[in-house]
Amino acid sequence: MATAERILTDEMIEEIKKVFPRYPNRQAVTLPALHIVNQHLRHVPLAAVVEVAELLELAPAEVQDTLTFYGFFKQEAPHGKTRAWICRSISCHLLGADELLEYTCEKAGIQPGQTTADETLTLEYAECLGACEHAPCMLAGDDLHTCITKESIDAFLTTNGTAANAKEDG
Repeated sequence: MATAERILTDEMIEEIKKVFPRYPNRQAVTLPALHIVNQHLRHVPLAAVVEVAELLELAPAEVQDTLTFYGFFKQEAPHGKTRAWICRSISCHLLGADELLEYTCEKAGIQPGQTTADETLTLEYAECLGACEHAPCMLAGDDLHTCITKESIDAFLTTNGTAANAKEDG
């Protein structure tokens, strides 16, 4: 009988086990475990959900429920090496975030929720990044880009290696 290839590496399993003492029970470790898997794989495939459930002694449906509750996790395919969210809260919207999102999509050659062909960037919109005083803003990985403009978007795309994907103006 053939065994399926493991998704969780020994390193991921050890990282997950290290957080056990910080939580009252294994179910409470579900979200941190999903973040660890996502950090390593840039998505959480169904097979990883099953392995996390086994490690936490939960039903796979319990882990899947947590995963699907949050829009943060992708399951079908890895997100780009950089994952960027452009805020579209009222403050950002009033200062042109919708146009900046459209501009970024055009330059990167993708639509919100998509990843560039070279997997360098996944672009999404956020309902609120909690940085209204810096509107319009974008969160790229762990970096908050404040008061963004078309020029700062161009610089971001060039820095993140998506210039090759960018469409020329005009």
